[in-house]
Amino acid sequence: MFPTDYSIAPVELARAAEARGFESLWFPEHTHIPAKRESPWPGGAELPKMYYDVIEPFVALAAAAAVTTTLRVATGICLVVQRDPIQTAKHVATLDRVSNGRFMFGIGAGWNREEMRNHGTDARTRIALMRERVLAMKEIWTKAKAEYHGRFVDFAPIMTWPKPVQQPHPPIHVGGGFPAGAARAIAYGDGWMPIHGRDEIAARLPEFRRMAADAGRDPDALEVSVFGARPEAKLLDELRAAGVHRAIFGLPPAPAGEVLPLLDRAASVVHSLR
Repeated sequence: MFPTDYSIAPVELARAAEARGFESLWFPEHTHIPAKRESPWPGGAELPKMYYDVIEPFVALAAAAAVTTTLRVATGICLVVQRDPIQTAKHVATLDRVSNGRFMFGIGAGWNREEMRNHGTDARTRIALMRERVLAMKEIWTKAKAEYHGRFVDFAPIMTWPKPVQQPHPPIHVGGGFPAGAARAIAYGDGWMPIHGRDEIAARLPEFRRMAADAGRDPDALEVSVFGARPEAKLLDELRAAGVHRAIFGLPPAPAGEVLPLLDRAASVVHSLR
């Protein structure tokens, strides 16, 4: 869900999701939307209002983690190409600490070129930039004295804490389509997050696993989380049979009176499959 100042609050949504047995809660990120837009929204012609209004994900997820005990909290997605990697590494490690190891780090390269530009990011090199920032953060999470020297990220040895609870670090789920997004997930992620409806995901999974094996990765160790999967029994059963680990469905940024009945209906479908 895109949490906003007019939607159900993250705390209330987190408590409701945990009470209904859901595994995880995912919040996206947009720091702003430029007033003059050029980049087309991948989802259609008109950019929904929630993109302008979404609140900061790490703060919202920390609030959600504080009132739950089993619910996993996740960015879906964090725009690492618009973030300082040293500061972001600390945000990730801190959230993993305050949640007692319940954080999942969903990341992506983004689509809004004007938004990137305002952060000093060149859209043409954002894929290479994302890779370096992820690799640099891994050094920070796993080393007492971390350093990284690349084309876009370059720092001498530093010391920064806390380190994450999860070892070696929270799982990194890389968003993107097939084959480029899948290849990035294999190269430096712990999971792949395609969007339902944009790829024939079930049909692509055997090839994804072959790609992972060819790259020296254990295909069974790479989770596949499908974004935008409708909470429908037939679809969820098909995805599960294909080897998908997690189906993530969307909720509107609406008040509790509208959101909670949708959550109830989704929960009933999930429980019927179990």
